[in-house]
Amino acid sequence: MTQSDLDSKASELGMGGHLAPETDDAGYRKRMERRQQVQRQRVEERNREKGLVLVFTGHGKGKTSAALGLVLRTLGHSERVAVVQFIKGGWEPGEARALRAFGDQVCWHALGEGFTWETQNRERDQQLVGEAWQTALGYLRDAAIKLVVLDEINVALKLGYISVQTVLAGLDERPELTHVALTGRGAPEQLIERADLVTEMTLVHHPFREQGVKAQAGIEY
Repeated sequence: MTQSDLDSKASELGMGGHLAPETDDAGYRKRMERRQQVQRQRVEERNREKGLVLVFTGHGKGKTSAALGLVLRTLGHSERVAVVQFIKGGWEPGEARALRAFGDQVCWHALGEGFTWETQNRERDQQLVGEAWQTALGYLRDAAIKLVVLDEINVALKLGYISVQTVLAGLDERPELTHVALTGRGAPEQLIERADLVTEMTLVHHPFREQGVKAQAGIEY
């Protein structure tokens, strides 16, 4: 079967087409067999490994949570991770407490002093971002660290506390198989272009804005 045939079948299977699924068992089995063939070929053709740049941005909630999901997954494979938080730091979140159970497998640094509208000191915020970046750079260069999370660095980039050129140069210093996740609203276009994976969280509803519900333990922190 040619690639064109496979692509056509993939379309039929709902991977680009809009055909309704079969309602009888025989039709369903036939469709799943075709899908299995397509998926197996896709997997066989994709055999590379590389350290990925993953960006989680957008106005919706879940950017840091997505990155911490990667942290948990990486720890499950007995690898080491580092988390450097660029804006947060005025409180200890629940995930930081939970990850203590992994001991020195996790290096966690909350190096900001909270939201910028709380600190109201641009020079101080910029200084702290610079210090956080130096900490992050050490982990980015360390082949023993499988995953580095740069939490809220996109906000620091958007506010001009650190240049995108500096961050991109740091990403290039990583060992070949080191992954890095960058979170926060307003990821710059240059970073998006450089990334291997970009997910934009879309805000649809939020209880804080719409219902007056305060930030709650286990949800926001």
